[in-house]
Amino acid sequence: MQPWQPLLDWWFGAPAAPGEQAARQNGLWFGYRPEQDAEARERFGGWVEQALRGELHWATEPHGWLAELICLDQLTRMIHRGTPAAFAGDARAQALLDVGLRQDWDRQLSDLERVFCYLVLEHAEDLLLQERAVAAFAELLARQAEADRAAFQSFHDYAEAHRRVIARFGRFPHRNAILGRPSSGAERSFLAEPGSSF
Repeated sequence: MQPWQPLLDWWFGAPAAPGEQAARQNGLWFGYRPEQDAEARERFGGWVEQALRGELHWATEPHGWLAELICLDQLTRMIHRGTPAAFAGDARAQALLDVGLRQDWDRQLSDLERVFCYLVLEHAEDLLLQERAVAAFAELLARQAEADRAAFQSFHDYAEAHRRVIARFGRFPHRNAILGRPSSGAERSFLAEPGSSF
């Protein structure tokens, strides 16, 4: 067994049709439960810290690359939720993503696995990367059978929503308080709107 397999097994759960699998895992991926964050910290926190230091070295093939991206882009947000460290892996994740994309590693993964590559782009405070995220999720959506389209439509819709925020502000205003950044008047008005935070 590859060292990263327990992480992928936990993250994706048992194999199933993509729509069914996404519905089952959605609470882990996008919900917040303290016990999930605690489990991520207990089981995988050491790997996350290694990844943040550039010491994990799993990106030698597609699934190791994916697992390292999940450590840098997803588990940081769980383990360090509500602190600046939640975003500490973003730059390294973007650089690592480029390594794999140049080798077409994303195209050797399942469509659901590819979602967690392209979320690295969606998390970037950079409009060009946001445009790439929207295009990537549009491509995934176009590939889906009818039974799986709802999940991938949701992924695409969230990518569009993230892009709109970056196009408007150049950054995610909901990160400002965590990162100690002052918010503009326009950002404060935006943050008062429902659904303004991701």
